[in-house]
Amino acid sequence: GIYILIAVGAVMMFVGFLGCYGAIQESQCLLGTFFTCLVILFACEVAAGIWGFVNKDQIAKDVKQFYDQAFQQALMADSDSSNGKAVVKTFHETLDCCGPDNAIGTVTPLWREDLCPKKDSILKTFLETSNCHRKIDELFSGKLYLIGIAAIVVAVIMIFEMILSMVLCCGIRNSSVY
Repeated sequence: GIYILIAVGAVMMFVGFLGCYGAIQESQCLLGTFFTCLVILFACEVAAGIWGFVNKDQIAKDVKQFYDQAFQQALMADSDSSNGKAVVKTFHETLDCCGPDNAIGTVTPLWREDLCPKKDSILKTFLETSNCHRKIDELFSGKLYLIGIAAIVVAVIMIFEMILSMVLCCGIRNSSVY
């Protein structure tokens, strides 16, 4: 996952460099390449958004499976510096939940206080803490509109970038050479 983010960041930096340097040098070729890269990135983002919306149930299932693996790793870990424990604690603190959707997840708040968010009393912890599978389902079904709004904002910004780069490219073409 981290390598994909690094690669996407490098591509975005290269595309930004093309646009900036093309505008400074008033180069039609660089601005045309910048525009083409933006069109390709826009198409990829739209395709990824459609794929994510169509397969949201599969994505939620994969996130639950990832959580279950991290939870098992955290239960088996001896040290506090375990990656599984850090992932599980992040899930628990972000979603305010504790444990998977099984018997072990139900009693986890009682015997593994280091993994679950702290409540005032043990009884309150046991009664108010919901399992993380339910919270992950709520996240993907209830908060999908927030992801959609963010995607629309990014799409509008990219459309403006494409329009402005093409206007600049055409302006350079129509300007007189001094």
